[in-house]
Amino acid sequence: MMPTSVTPPQGARDRVESAATAAWARPATEDPQPPEATGHPQRVAIIGGGPGGLYAAALLKRLSPQRELTVWERNAPDDTFGFGVVLSDETLGGIEHADPVVYEALKKDFIRWDDIDIVHRSTRQTSGGHGFAALGRRRLLEILHERCRDLGVDLRFRSKGPHPDRLAQEYDLVIAADGVNSATREAYAHVFRPHVATHHCRYVWLGADFAFDAFRFEIAETEHGVMQLHGYPYAPDASTVIVEMHEDVWRAAGFQDLDETESVERCAKIFAEALRGRPLRSNKSAWTTFRTVVNERWSHGNVVLLGDAAHTAHFSIGSGTKLAVEDALALAACLEEQPTPAEALAAYEEERKPVVASTQRAARASLEWFEDLGLHLDQPPRQFAFNLLTRSRRVTHDNLRLRDARFTQAVEHEFGCPPGTPPMFTPFRLRGLTLRNRVVVSPMDMYSAVDGVPGDFHLVHLGARALGGAGLVMTEMVCVSAEGRITPGCTGLYTGRQAESWKRITEFVHAQSPGTAIGVQLGHSGRKGSTRLMWEGMDEPLPHGNWPLVAASPLPYKPDSQTPRELTRAQLTDIREQFTAAAWRAARAGFDLLELHCAHGYLLSGFLSPLTNRRTDAYGGSLEKRLRFPLEVFDAIRGVWPEERPMTVRISATDWAEGGTTADDAVEIARAFAAHGVDAVDVSTGQVVADDHPEFGRSYQTPYADRIRHTTGLPVIAVGAISSWDDVNSLILAGRTDLCALARPHLYDPHWTLHAAAEQGYDGPGVVWPAPYRAGSRRPRTGRTDAPKPRLTLGT
Repeated sequence: MMPTSVTPPQGARDRVESAATAAWARPATEDPQPPEATGHPQRVAIIGGGPGGLYAAALLKRLSPQRELTVWERNAPDDTFGFGVVLSDETLGGIEHADPVVYEALKKDFIRWDDIDIVHRSTRQTSGGHGFAALGRRRLLEILHERCRDLGVDLRFRSKGPHPDRLAQEYDLVIAADGVNSATREAYAHVFRPHVATHHCRYVWLGADFAFDAFRFEIAETEHGVMQLHGYPYAPDASTVIVEMHEDVWRAAGFQDLDETESVERCAKIFAEALRGRPLRSNKSAWTTFRTVVNERWSHGNVVLLGDAAHTAHFSIGSGTKLAVEDALALAACLEEQPTPAEALAAYEEERKPVVASTQRAARASLEWFEDLGLHLDQPPRQFAFNLLTRSRRVTHDNLRLRDARFTQAVEHEFGCPPGTPPMFTPFRLRGLTLRNRVVVSPMDMYSAVDGVPGDFHLVHLGARALGGAGLVMTEMVCVSAEGRITPGCTGLYTGRQAESWKRITEFVHAQSPGTAIGVQLGHSGRKGSTRLMWEGMDEPLPHGNWPLVAASPLPYKPDSQTPRELTRAQLTDIREQFTAAAWRAARAGFDLLELHCAHGYLLSGFLSPLTNRRTDAYGGSLEKRLRFPLEVFDAIRGVWPEERPMTVRISATDWAEGGTTADDAVEIARAFAAHGVDAVDVSTGQVVADDHPEFGRSYQTPYADRIRHTTGLPVIAVGAISSWDDVNSLILAGRTDLCALARPHLYDPHWTLHAAAEQGYDGPGVVWPAPYRAGSRRPRTGRTDAPKPRLTLGT
């Protein structure tokens, strides 16, 4: 429902304007096969008469009036099970270009508004400039029915329609727009390979006989748990109301024992203030659990999926109708411009899949935010509202500032940003260390040391990033022994020569970039050691010169990896002393902060994960026992590390693998380190086992940092595909993290933080340009872009 940046398929608005008349047919077969003939499909069957199917029918018939189009819909024409439908301006633009008749009809009935109201603990925060448009689902169907009839589409209501096998034999093209429970998708599941994920909240679609004056989110904290209302107008006298809550809350409140009427009345009572004491109404409304549908393929022979049959996205960020309409636009365009149906369906998938995947990532972030709503309830009112508005990562700090500068400035003021200071340039204190901004250069292995000694490369690499303005620059993982290296090119702190070389680097940073802190990350490779340099074969064993590996349990990382020896009690003591000695050298070398590496499948991480720790002694089994050795190492280091200097720990908050560390485990791991005096948790994920399946995407790891921060109260460092200063500002201001660690952006641009300040027009204490670089603090001119405008217009 929130406006998003998703746009209609590139070029689809104009491409569907052209028409073609060539006919195409293929022999019938028992199972659909890729069409062999060229031309455009002239006999088209559409299963499902929802907005996506109807709009596809209207477009295809308009483009080729001689085309035979039949739509089967199991319900009656006036049956609809929703209330209002929200469409974005981008989608409406595509409709306007493709079919002005439909657009004009929609335009007459749209209700438009700009504001979002967020009501929590009797406080309402309003943010404007969002630009919504909605109308009743029934009215939308009426418009599409009328358009299809005018164009000559055969609409068959109250008809389930023939089996897709039969349709595929009798028609040139079969469009399956039969919804989230698609029978067509199930009939060819072996080809489409659907994955359906069921989530943890229950929700129900209801209606109200008055119009909200804004999109409204209302939070109710009940004796059973937190519940939320999503409401928006779709007519001058009607609104959609969705009531949602976690499954546990739904059961605790007894909704499973109520009939439809009782549920509706109960919801109206809970949200009486938002409803102004008015009742809610239902339309065969049932509590349901949202399911995210993803298909590996969208077409099979001459059968193609469209809308919810192909994909779903949670209602909290957008309308399924919106995605289905955009699918119809893209499919019609591809069928017109490609020479064969097979090529058209392939082009349709290629065009739509990335757009839908991006939308689904945003929808999942939004969905999970609401599942974990209870984590954020104690935030200050404006920060809570900002957090909610930016939950999907599509609406950002900069985007919201453009929409409603006044609201955003109020959030910044409440957060403590001095006037004109972006959130990322506010200071942050850890123990006796004050960081002048929230940007961290994340640890990045360079594999460029000789015998563990950092050389000129490391001086230039780390020195350049320190000059680049970040508040904290972290070393790569520095190994505590020669046997604890990942590769022969890894750095160490197990000799005096190595310590002296590191001291050269810290002294350069402190002298040439005053105010920049430099931290060291200490670790031991465990079972992931004795491998080639990254660019020679990541995680591949050395062709010769291997050294023996040790780990929590004798499990190789990959099938062709060396099998490590299980550490004995005596060896555990030796390794703990190696960490202690390395920490002592790090303190003498002048590092400002020390981070203990307990992530990514290295030695200490291998103790934490149940997938890599199969021990039966005091260091294996329960999470408490698996934590024992990492905590012993932490305590030993803390004992020699200067009291005023902070210590952090990096963890993998999930293994992205069945049976591995979970988000709840990560919270308990963080709590355990907090009890031993950790100052912050650096929250990463994965790389613990070789067959993990991360859900990559922008800022994809930050929800784990968010959970740890709000559950434990510990400061956190967020990492993982944070690539823009806008992301950093958004995450900091929303309270999802305290610091942001960026890796690849700092490889691309060592002066990333300085440039972020310049691009935001910031020149304050949060970032300082080195004196020799100050002349470059403004973006260089790239050539004239302001050609003189014509002063006269001459008639002809």
